[in-house]
Amino acid sequence: MRVMLLSALAVFGVDQLSKWAVVHWLDLKNVLSIDVLPPVLNFRMGWNTGINFGLFGDSHEIMRYVLVALALVVSTWILWWGNRNLGRLVTQIGAGAIIGGALANAVDRVIYGAVADFLNMSCCGINNPYTFNIADIGIFAGAFALIAFDDTKGEQKSA
Repeated sequence: MRVMLLSALAVFGVDQLSKWAVVHWLDLKNVLSIDVLPPVLNFRMGWNTGINFGLFGDSHEIMRYVLVALALVVSTWILWWGNRNLGRLVTQIGAGAIIGGALANAVDRVIYGAVADFLNMSCCGINNPYTFNIADIGIFAGAFALIAFDDTKGEQKSA
């Protein structure tokens, strides 16, 4: 459990620090766009009130709190499940990354009313219109680690 908690804390901290630095210190919330290494890496301000790719973004204000509650429930379940079932370091880190990312985005929803997204990457003539954040990377990488390095084999491990 310790590895999962440290991983969650790392993803949560890096995400929140990056948002503070880019959204507030670099004032992306007002300038809306900063070219960092075009077209590969740019900062584009995006406020996501929904879930992935803005799905359900036009929902009522109550959806904001439903998504916060869902992040808390899922994070608690992953922590419990991971503690009982995950043995490999890489999968424990992955589970923690999901937890940290989910909680970081939940904090955004509470503070801002939406998730602060700012990373935009394009390549090879493809113009990507979407933005994301470090928490999203943690969630994606964590899910990949759980799938690619699955060590549960359908068995229950004792705590």
